[in-house]
Amino acid sequence: MAAPLTASRLLAILKAEGVKTAEYPDWRTRGRDAATGRPFGPVHMVLNHHTAGSNSLAVVAKNGVAGLPGPLAHIHLAKSGLATMCSAGRANHAGTMARNAYDSFLNEKATHPAPSKASSTVDGNDLSYGIETENLGNGKDVYTRAQYDAWVRINAAICREYDWSAESVGCHKETSIEGKIDPKGPVEGYGTRGRFEFTPGQFRRDVAERLKHAASWSPATTAPPTTPKPPAPKPPTDTERITALEKRMSALEKRTS
Repeated sequence: MAAPLTASRLLAILKAEGVKTAEYPDWRTRGRDAATGRPFGPVHMVLNHHTAGSNSLAVVAKNGVAGLPGPLAHIHLAKSGLATMCSAGRANHAGTMARNAYDSFLNEKATHPAPSKASSTVDGNDLSYGIETENLGNGKDVYTRAQYDAWVRINAAICREYDWSAESVGCHKETSIEGKIDPKGPVEGYGTRGRFEFTPGQFRRDVAERLKHAASWSPATTAPPTTPKPPAPKPPTDTERITALEKRMSALEKRTS
């Protein structure tokens, strides 16, 4: 049984992974457990989102939106790469998950099928950690380098703690039966990589690479030096060609004399 981490333990593993953290007031006791009568856990995956707005911390941590009370995630990730702890309990972030999609993350499959309502459903808020990463979600707003690096670290920290592979890392659009599109958008860069488009597959590969190293590891930010190729030989000059020809002719004459 993968019991939810205590608030102190969750904070500790993030710090060990190199994540800059802050604590929203009362986050350790905030959750939707009592209000819904549904406890948080056991947990089996991490679910990633974009906020679809800016200045979203209070909305995610406490206020919620119309028809959806807060907290809306366990962690809010700002553009600066600062992770603010929002809840240690059940949070309204995942909604209803398609069973076929959820099972692929539960069983850490190498591929994850498109979510199908026909496969039945599960309540994702019971069983997944939620991360809301600040981005407008319009396909133009850019995830900063610091933000993406922290995002990878957060997911890796949770996977490392539970001994999960990166295939326990999901995105809302991969589980939702409601047609959610998050996360999406361009990323400023990561490691030695320049600008690229966020995709769940690439994100999991980055988490998987991080899990190969100690929690204290940081990816290189410059490309490794390449061994210079030896200069191409210069073509012989006319004088050198004539000299070589004369030597061959002289050697031939000696052999035939």
